[in-house]
Amino acid sequence: MPNPVIHWQIITPEPDQVTAFYQKLFSWRVTQDNPLGYRQVATGESRGIDGGVWPAPPGKPSFVQLHIGVDDIDTTVARATKLGATVIIPKSVLPDGNALCILQDPAGMSFVLCQQRSPT
Repeated sequence: MPNPVIHWQIITPEPDQVTAFYQKLFSWRVTQDNPLGYRQVATGESRGIDGGVWPAPPGKPSFVQLHIGVDDIDTTVARATKLGATVIIPKSVLPDGNALCILQDPAGMSFVLCQQRSPT
């Protein structure tokens, strides 16, 4: 199965300012109605994917991070590290039951692996 980009996020020290900019520029809808207070961005367009904005750690620059869907996060993390990636944040299960892991590729760019919770 392919591993699609399923989400994007902007990490920035100025999340409110960045969110307001894109909201005004593109009329994107932004909500924070979730357990983490995450700024969820709905573009309102079926051709693309939605994203979000998250605060950057103190003193860190802004960057964009891709979220890639995988069927088995543990196996994919093992493959990625064998190929030279490093784990930044180990696998975590979110309040909605989905799991994620943040890695850094050999070129220094971070990316997120996402595994949807199993349907019950």
